[in-house]
Amino acid sequence: MEVPLWLALLVVGWLGVKLFRPPGWLIAVLLLGGFLLADSVLAPVVNDFVK
Repeated sequence: MEVPLWLALLVVGWLGVKLFRPPGWLIAVLLLGGFLLADSVLAPVVNDFVK
């Protein structure tokens, strides 16, 4: 069975919010930080680290 990445991330995110109840500002900071990091010069380093 193949699941699209966006669907898997949506389910994991929903479960994380339901189970851990993080504050809204923390969710916003993590999303914004990930978005900004993906467009920075550090993106290739993070990509190599993740793989």
